[in-house]
Amino acid sequence: MIIDLEHLGVLFSRLEDGKIAQRAFGGHAYNRTCYAADKTGHAILHELVSNLHRNEVTIYDEWYVMQLILEEGDAKGIIMYRIEDGKIEIVQSKVVMFATGGYGRVFNTTSNDYASTGDGLAMSAMAGIPLEDMEFVQFHPTGLYPVGVLISEAVRGEGAYLINSEGRRFMEDYASSRMELAPRDITSRAINREILAGRGVYPDGSPGGPCVYLDLRHMGKEVIMSRVPFCWEEAHRLIGIDAVHKPIPVRPTAHYCIGGIPVNTQGRVRLSKTQLTEGFFAAGECACISVHGANRLGSNSLLECVVYGRIIGRNIAEYVQNRKFSKIDHYTYLNAAKKGIQTLLNKKGTVRLEVLRKQFQDCMSDYCGVFRTKNKMEDGLVKIQELKRQYNKVYLDDKGYLWNTELIESLELQSVMIVGEIILTSALRRQESRGAHSREDYPQRDDINFLKHTLAYYSPVEIDIQYMPVVIDMFELKERKY
Repeated sequence: MIIDLEHLGVLFSRLEDGKIAQRAFGGHAYNRTCYAADKTGHAILHELVSNLHRNEVTIYDEWYVMQLILEEGDAKGIIMYRIEDGKIEIVQSKVVMFATGGYGRVFNTTSNDYASTGDGLAMSAMAGIPLEDMEFVQFHPTGLYPVGVLISEAVRGEGAYLINSEGRRFMEDYASSRMELAPRDITSRAINREILAGRGVYPDGSPGGPCVYLDLRHMGKEVIMSRVPFCWEEAHRLIGIDAVHKPIPVRPTAHYCIGGIPVNTQGRVRLSKTQLTEGFFAAGECACISVHGANRLGSNSLLECVVYGRIIGRNIAEYVQNRKFSKIDHYTYLNAAKKGIQTLLNKKGTVRLEVLRKQFQDCMSDYCGVFRTKNKMEDGLVKIQELKRQYNKVYLDDKGYLWNTELIESLELQSVMIVGEIILTSALRRQESRGAHSREDYPQRDDINFLKHTLAYYSPVEIDIQYMPVVIDMFELKERKY
């Protein structure tokens, strides 16, 4: 796949002999990650979009997908809303594939963009699809403080240090053999423990603050500007720090959706642990193929996207040959969608949308963050129910149909609330610590009771949690030691 991407035009970084360069990420035993400076995702995205245009693929810009049409396990199409003028369309299709990304905006601090509100996951859940392993939320250790945007693991891969208020590389206390390149869950918990112990820093350098430092100064200007230029640009642009001369304040930030829409290795979405849907596929971060287990390794997200994107694309091309259009009651779906939009516009509540969204995001970060306990999560679920009731009291200032971004944000908040409740409920039920899911009241992994996948079925009243066996036939389970 790397060679295919190169042939599509992706400009990978090179060694002096012309071979594609590789570096290590957290948890890696050797350098195996191909990269394009510290802008690998952007470099891949640029060429994939260029090739879409080259192949004259129709792209529907600025449409918001409102609903998956799934009847008796058969995907028949989608309902979508044109942001430009409020037009609602039903798109009938032989196959639907979701590649809608993650849900970082469920939390108050995230590396994700503003559109990562879990819409594809929420639509699937509303259609009756269970969401798999949603308790496994990856928090990236180095979110730029206070904005939360990602400082890539590539920076630590090139030799940057994590230091506390004492100026000490504290990772020697937590993972001495890997240091800054320990797996992300271990590094995130280490940073939080340093902060809780009073060894954090404030951005101005004073001790006892809410973050730690990522120190690049020893790497030198030439290495920083040639190997990790984007890191320097982001720190300089967003918080005014020149990483050549000053350390960067960082703390863990919600980063990656390890769970998601359950699929098999062909990309077919599961309706249950024994039954597949027809005509519904998913790929990328929104899907849970479970190649990441409970704890994704750095660099495997882009790899999963391109590998399974190709596999699933080919499977769909074959699947669709014997697939016919299904019948859809256009009138009923269209009327329901229009009524839903009008109801949101007509609300005469007292709650501001942005206030409720922030309260929900704060609740998720406070009660279901890097460290979790039964009491905290139970309190969080009570709080979530209160916030869900407040959604009915939201009012919108913009009552029009032309570029009504407030309306889109209200639809996104519905998704955030659905996904957040599923994450919190799944995490409460998993009484162990495994990978990215860390319980202070259950610090050990429990293979006897919890070596199984969570399947969470959504309803407005209660989340139904079921389980599916984990199949391990190639590797022996071991304790991680560093």
